[in-house]
Amino acid sequence: MPHAPRILVIAATGRELAAPAHTVGVLCGVGPVEAAAATTAAIAEHRPTLVLHVGIAGAHRTEQLSAGTLVIGSRAEYVDLGELPAAWASRVVVPPMALLHAVQRALPLAITRPIGTSARVGGTTACPVEAMEGFGVLRAAERLGVPAIEVRAISNDIEEVDRTRWAFDTAFTAITAATPHLVSALEDYAAHA
Repeated sequence: MPHAPRILVIAATGRELAAPAHTVGVLCGVGPVEAAAATTAAIAEHRPTLVLHVGIAGAHRTEQLSAGTLVIGSRAEYVDLGELPAAWASRVVVPPMALLHAVQRALPLAITRPIGTSARVGGTTACPVEAMEGFGVLRAAERLGVPAIEVRAISNDIEEVDRTRWAFDTAFTAITAATPHLVSALEDYAAHA
């Protein structure tokens, strides 16, 4: 008899993590290095079927995304490498298309966009959405052969430097409300994949 799917839910902070009791929830810390290290250790320990990375993010003003908008990562791009040759390090991780489609079905009102990862707030220019851990989580999972995807809730415009104007509570509420539903959908997806 096959084992039930094991979903590993990873978030940078406790306010972003709402893993259901029957899943494994991991706090990875802030930034791509901490995220990659924590994800590698968690995958080695828990041997998940797949990884769901959740959190909050900023979006460029031109995207006109309101606070709380859910964004599914069509790919994670590591933008901090600058002009280094692409052959020296991976810069992009794309989730499996079937996994992406499963998340899109689970969150029909969410939008799908590339999500840039930068260790510096405001460091992303080429991607419409910016966060700090996604590439680290997805790259670690990719290296270990575990499918992974990133889902974020918008908290701010990237260009807004006054953090008192960021809608943290709205974004935290949106991502933690979506996570249990996402986990249920991904368990169903993994059971039939």
